[in-house]
Amino acid sequence: MIEKEFPPPVHAFRAVPRTGVIYVTTEAQRRGFRAGESDWCNLGQGQPETGPLPGSPGRQSEIAIDPDDQEYAPVAGLWELREAVAALYNRLYRVGMPSQYSAENVAISGGGRSSLTRAAAALGQINLGHFLPDYTAYEELLDIFRLFSPIPIALEGDRAYELTASDLRREILGRGMSAILLSNPCNPTGKLISGDDLSEWVAAARDLDCALLVDEFYSHFIWRKRPSEPGPLVSAARYVEDVDRDPVVLFDGFTKNWRYPGWRMTWTVGPRSVIEAVTSAGSFLDGGGSRPLQRAAVPLLTPEVALAETEAIRAAFVPKRDLLLRRARELGMLVDREPDGTFYAWVSVAGLPAQISDGMSFFRAALEHNVITVPGEFFDVNPGKRRSGRLSRFRHYVRLSFGPSMGVVQKALDRLENMVASYR
Repeated sequence: MIEKEFPPPVHAFRAVPRTGVIYVTTEAQRRGFRAGESDWCNLGQGQPETGPLPGSPGRQSEIAIDPDDQEYAPVAGLWELREAVAALYNRLYRVGMPSQYSAENVAISGGGRSSLTRAAAALGQINLGHFLPDYTAYEELLDIFRLFSPIPIALEGDRAYELTASDLRREILGRGMSAILLSNPCNPTGKLISGDDLSEWVAAARDLDCALLVDEFYSHFIWRKRPSEPGPLVSAARYVEDVDRDPVVLFDGFTKNWRYPGWRMTWTVGPRSVIEAVTSAGSFLDGGGSRPLQRAAVPLLTPEVALAETEAIRAAFVPKRDLLLRRARELGMLVDREPDGTFYAWVSVAGLPAQISDGMSFFRAALEHNVITVPGEFFDVNPGKRRSGRLSRFRHYVRLSFGPSMGVVQKALDRLENMVASYR
C-alpha cells in the first residue's frame, strides 16, 4: 500500500490520509494544476462532464430561494423531496408491486460521503463485508467508526471480478457478516450486478438477514447489463419484496446520475427503521442538507427527466468509453474486464516499460505530461491498515476516467501515447 506522508498533526489531531482523487489532485496542484485549466487533462476525476449534452434536459442555471428556505432543512430532508424520490423509485422499478416506497423510506443528505457516513454511524457491533477493489473513500469510512469489524472479500481479475449469489451466501455464512457494502456498478472496475444475478443477491440478503448497502451512484451510467434486466436503469429496488422488511439500503443522488456534483444532493432509500437510524446519525454528524437546493431538486426527480438524461449520457459516453479502451490496449495496457457501467476503465500497466509498469510510477510520469490518473493501490480498501507492510494486489493498475469531454479524453490519450513511447 501507498505510504502517504503528512506534517505532524496539531496537538491532539491525527493526520487523515487523503482519498485517491484528493491525493492525485493535490499532487497535480503542486505542479500547477487548477480546475478548468485547459492545459491539463484530468483522467483522475470522479465526476462526469456537467455541461449540456445533445438530447439531455435543459441544465438548471438559476435557483429562486423562497424566504422560508433560508431556514434549516429537516435532517431527513424536505418532505416534498422525500416524496419525489420515493415516487421516482416506485415508477421506475416497482410498478404493480404491492409494497411501495413512501417518503418515510427516504432520507436526504448533503453528498454521497455524508449519506454513507450516516449509514456507517448507525451500524452496530457487526461484521461488515466489503469488496476488493472498491471505492477508495470506503477505506476512511470503514476506519472511522469502530463498532463494526470490516471484513474484506477479494475479487479476482482472472474471474472478471465476478461473485455469484452462491459465493455471496458462502461469504455471509462463513464470515458471520450482518451487512455488506458495495458499489454497483463498481468503482473502479465497472463490474455490474444486474438482472437475475441482482435478484439473487437481494434474495440472499433477505434469506440470511444480511443488509445490502448498495452505492448506486453510477446506476444511470450503464453500458452493458444482463438480458433479464428490464428498462435502461439498474437498481436493487426492483427486486425488493417488502420495502420495510427486506434489508436493502440504497444510496444515490444528483452527483453522478443527474450530473450535478456541485449540488451535493443525495439520498438514502430503505426500510423505515433504517431511515430513522440514519436520520438520527445525521442530526449529530451533519445536521442536514441545503434547503434551497432540495426545493429546486423536486422538479428534476421525474422519470421523464431521469430517462432523458440517461439516454443523453449513453449517447455521449459510450464513444468515449470505446475510444479509451481501444487506445489503452494499443498502448500495451491490459483490461481484465471492459466496464459494464461507470465512466472508468480499470487497466493494468504491468506490460509497459519497467519505469512506468506500476500505478504510482505511471501516475507520476503522467503528471509530467499534465495528465492526471489514479493509482490502483488506492482501491485496495484497507481500513485501519491491518494489512500494512504488504504490497497491494493492485499496484500495477490505474483507473482512467472518461468523465471529461471527448476532446479532453483524446488529448490525454495522445499525451499518454507520447509518454509511453518515450520509455521504449
